[in-house]
Amino acid sequence: MGNEEAVFFSRVLTETTLSFHIIFATIGVGVPLMIMIAQWVGIRKNDEHYILLARRWARGFVITVAVGVVTGTAIGLQLSLLWPNFMELAGNVIALPLFMETFAFFFEAIFLGIYLYTWDRFENQKKHLLLLIPVAIGASFSAVFITIVNAFMNAPQGFDLVDGELININPLIAMLNPAMPTKVAHVVATAYMTAAFVLASIAAYRLLKGSNHEYHKKALFLTMKIGMIFSVAAAIIGDFSGKYLAEYQPEKLAAAEWHFETEGNAPLILYGVLDGEEVKYALKVPYALSILAHSIPSAEVIGLDQFPDDEIPPLYIHYLFDIMVTIGVWMTVLSAVFWIGMRQRWKMVSTKWFRWLIVLGGPLSIIAIEAGWWMAEVGRQPWILRGLMRTEEAATTSGHVDTMLILFCLLYIVLGIGVIVVLRRMFRNNPVEREIEDREMEKGGDVL
Repeated sequence: MGNEEAVFFSRVLTETTLSFHIIFATIGVGVPLMIMIAQWVGIRKNDEHYILLARRWARGFVITVAVGVVTGTAIGLQLSLLWPNFMELAGNVIALPLFMETFAFFFEAIFLGIYLYTWDRFENQKKHLLLLIPVAIGASFSAVFITIVNAFMNAPQGFDLVDGELININPLIAMLNPAMPTKVAHVVATAYMTAAFVLASIAAYRLLKGSNHEYHKKALFLTMKIGMIFSVAAAIIGDFSGKYLAEYQPEKLAAAEWHFETEGNAPLILYGVLDGEEVKYALKVPYALSILAHSIPSAEVIGLDQFPDDEIPPLYIHYLFDIMVTIGVWMTVLSAVFWIGMRQRWKMVSTKWFRWLIVLGGPLSIIAIEAGWWMAEVGRQPWILRGLMRTEEAATTSGHVDTMLILFCLLYIVLGIGVIVVLRRMFRNNPVEREIEDREMEKGGDVL
């Protein structure tokens, strides 16, 4: 296997692993907050349905955490095996957030274990709720620290490079790089949003399949409301992300928007097809790119004409941007219509076709997360460490990466099928109606 093939298979394997892991990582970051909110609402309203909601979500969450651990470990392994030159150069600088991410996960796992094994052990439910705070914090900070590593790859700082060696290393300055605020905020907000819409999708599906229980209606209303809040937050943070790109990674913004020539009054291009440098069938929003980049309609936006051809990211990231933004806007509108409709008692939001739209919202949110991550990673190309190290310079020269790709793909297929089978059996064999009935019988027995 030649060096070019090794680079190609290394990229494919890393992309496959990240694409699979991001599903479980997103759920792992978002669901603890949903569990905590459900239990808090249950305690505040003295409503057993919300308490049971937290309990059942926590059971399913444990399965996804287990798979997330496996795929997260695979990413750590692949960083060293597939990108040894990158780790040799940057490992000393980014070791701190990598270690802190591991610590945050253990912090989360310890309190999650205590939380799960202490159900019904507290007379005061508020004390049990307190155990969820470190779980939610640990889950979110896992995302924060690993995203800081990714942000560093986009905006490396905190060291000096002399004759190929790093000196004057300051990990804290490296962590507080310009890309960090917008990247971290966007990842965390979209994780919360996606987790809420995935759980809403499950609740809507159960209602469509004939279980018209109040439990599922409460689950749907709670998750759609949370999803709406974080989808609006994601849109606001997305605007800040555009301004970051305009200042620090203008080539990425120009490639994502098919902005070929530097000009003011720049329109935002949505959809369309590229024919050479001519954009066909696109929807152009006047002045919107200038507003996104600099908040001024007449502002000049740097185009691809300012960069060498070998430093321009692949132009197909425009389609990834379109997918991410379209789904984000759609889910914001859908959740807002549902929330307003429930408040105003519109019959439309309880119809089958509307609930099917909510069911589709779960998978669509996952697709948006995937598109966002692909855009983030592909949009940095040809750099693995922007401005310092190209992707082909960082990769291994091993001739066995293709075999690794096959083995890891088999692992992910087994894990994916295993998760689906286990979760289906877990909830199918223990439907909510039976669990509510059992709990009521237990309470009746306690009273007697």
